[in-house]
Amino acid sequence: MRGRGSRRALEIRALTQAEIDTIAAWRYPAPYSTYDFDDPSVLARDHWAVTDAGELVGYCCFGEPARIAGAAEQPGTLDIGYGLAPDRLGRGDGSRFVAAVIEFASRRWDHPRFRVYVLEWNKRSRTVAARSGFAIESTIDSAEGPFVVMCRRRRSSVIRS
Repeated sequence: MRGRGSRRALEIRALTQAEIDTIAAWRYPAPYSTYDFDDPSVLARDHWAVTDAGELVGYCCFGEPARIAGAAEQPGTLDIGYGLAPDRLGRGDGSRFVAAVIEFASRRWDHPRFRVYVLEWNKRSRTVAARSGFAIESTIDSAEGPFVVMCRRRRSSVIRS
């Protein structure tokens, strides 16, 4: 990702073991350190690499691995999780990244609705999700703090930069 003006599509594909090891070693600055992986084995369950010209820039996951504790599966709703590499945070790449994840999910699954969970304090991520067409539906309390549950229709809302 070379900033907001870049037009090259991000690629989403299966994670390699080397990429799993790389993501597991990522350490986010506080308060984002809650996104560090304590158990890298979870990355092998329906997690995908997001790359830009072959460079690993993030990951995404779908279904049960994306769902937080206390959230129930909903028929017709695909839960989506994603994370940018720590060195990519705050650089303006989020909207392009989330758009690529949504496009991938739309091609791969036929769910009419998408749902993401964002820690309430994470204003940057909530803003990117809102720009990507997600709207707040509810909140769920967790051991990490309250999560905002945001949903959108599969093909609604044009992504705004």
